[in-house]
Amino acid sequence: MAAAGTSSDAAPVNANQLMAWLAADVPQPRLERLVRERGLEGPIAKAQLRQFEKAGAGKALLRTLESQKPARGAFDKTFEISATLMQAALAAHAQHYHEAEMALRTASEADPANASLHFALGTMLRQQERWDDAFDQFELSAQLLPDFPENHSSMAYIFYRLEDGPNAIAEARTALSMDPQNAEAYQFLALGLYANEQYAAAVHAFLESLQRDPNNADTYYDLGITLHAAGNISGSLDAYQRAIRLNPSFWQAHSNLAMVFHERGQLADAVREYREAKRLAPDEASVRNNLANTYCDGGEYEAAAVELRQLYKDHPEWQLGHGCMAQAYMSKKDYDGAVNQLRLAVQQDPTNSSEHRFLGEALLLNEKLDEATRELRTAVSLDPDSVAGHHALGTALFQQQEYAAAEKEFREALRLSASSDNHYSLAACLMSMDRYDEALTELEAAARLDPARQLYRARRDELMKLMQTQAKETNSQ
Repeated sequence: MAAAGTSSDAAPVNANQLMAWLAADVPQPRLERLVRERGLEGPIAKAQLRQFEKAGAGKALLRTLESQKPARGAFDKTFEISATLMQAALAAHAQHYHEAEMALRTASEADPANASLHFALGTMLRQQERWDDAFDQFELSAQLLPDFPENHSSMAYIFYRLEDGPNAIAEARTALSMDPQNAEAYQFLALGLYANEQYAAAVHAFLESLQRDPNNADTYYDLGITLHAAGNISGSLDAYQRAIRLNPSFWQAHSNLAMVFHERGQLADAVREYREAKRLAPDEASVRNNLANTYCDGGEYEAAAVELRQLYKDHPEWQLGHGCMAQAYMSKKDYDGAVNQLRLAVQQDPTNSSEHRFLGEALLLNEKLDEATRELRTAVSLDPDSVAGHHALGTALFQQQEYAAAEKEFREALRLSASSDNHYSLAACLMSMDRYDEALTELEAAARLDPARQLYRARRDELMKLMQTQAKETNSQ
């Protein structure tokens, strides 16, 4: 027995249904299949073909409509497309979703038993992220037209966006039980599985979707996100690149591809992709912010500062990037400028230990020792296991000649990480307290851990000479 979504007994498709589903962005290969399997309720005139083209129908769908004969028993007459529906379809194609919603409300009020109008209205509401209202329309559409699997795949997507993975999976599987060849249902099944962190199963579902609709850039994009979450970086890169080949203006794919390049240390490639994303979406704040961070990580601080200044000018409410801007100031030894930026970062994220530490370190370089100590104490209270935090606080206390307190911080840093640098800093502190034997032990440890660093051996040798001189002076008395 054929599945309900593909049954040859299903009612023929009419022009108004098709226009509503086209407005609702039902994948066009799926619309072509519906027309071929169910037939048309009446012939499509040339004037209607032009209407479909204006609403976004591609060449393949237009050819199918032009060549398909009406279904057996269908009336041999042309059905006019509703003017209100046409208005909605044109607005939806222009991505004016609220305008399309208003037109569809008018149309559905005039024809409340028309499932395709409720489905299209649900899609316009979904595009505006009005999830509850959209879900109600899809449920109503499913009651009026039970054999249309897209109702269930659309509900699956809403559950996914509401972070309800199990219900997203259930609705997508319902859609697939009705139409096992439905690429969109596989795509939304994959999203539900991704939400459940079932990455391997999600990848499999995405590949099933692509097998049925190999030219869907969105599916490749979602596959890239899933592969990245699963730790398959090379697979993620390939998926994003395929999405871009299918849709070169897909700025989100360029941005995510850049993010992966950045993670791999391919900074030039990351910059190239972020710049392309910025060209395609010049008002997208996150792209400019990420481009600036990439410049920072590559030491191109002035380029980073240019991006961030423009970002703050265009988006005064933007709260990220101050740490990167601070690095740009630090590169020019403008410590006041760096401190001002880092104060903003701390204000925006007061529980972030790293932000307090960065501010403390900048204040230390700016010779504001009391303020530096206060920020660094806050940093280690927020993250007691921060090696860098304890080391920086020890350094601030050491410069204030609070040697006992500094020793405590250096020993805590050493406990957390027995690095040569931590041994050396503790040694310097112990020497300031004339505890030469202990200091020598720490310097020897530093030299042993990093034999290539001549500084450690030089300080050890100097200390040994000082200790020998003092011993001779003591013996001669």
